[in-house]
Amino acid sequence: MFHRGFSTVLNDLKYADSHEWVKVNGNSATIGITDHAQDHLGDVVYVELPEVGATVKQGDGFGAVESVKATSDVNSPVSGKVVEVNEELSNSPALVNSSPYENGWIIKVEMNDAGELKNLMGSEEYSKFCEEEDSKH
Repeated sequence: MFHRGFSTVLNDLKYADSHEWVKVNGNSATIGITDHAQDHLGDVVYVELPEVGATVKQGDGFGAVESVKATSDVNSPVSGKVVEVNEELSNSPALVNSSPYENGWIIKVEMNDAGELKNLMGSEEYSKFCEEEDSKH
């Protein structure tokens, strides 16, 4: 794990340019929003979760994260079926801020095409992407 600026980027995850991360374990993908994303959003007050059994498509929205500043769509970095949602977030949406990569995960998906992971960024690529994005503002 390394820190650049303020955001933490974990090495073993894949990242989408819409600031979601995915942790792959076999056919199962755990998805959440990155430290960078939660930092930009500010205090999260509500997380809109999909239903278990819903189908998600790479790059398409499946829910939203609402903060005191804005509401942001959450897109799925992979396609597949939602097998679990993080119910904890209904009562404690701030977990997305305090623990974006651990307790603040949003959904788990059974992937139907692992080849899609090639469309995502690794940690170094994502760090560079965030730096470039921040330097534009």
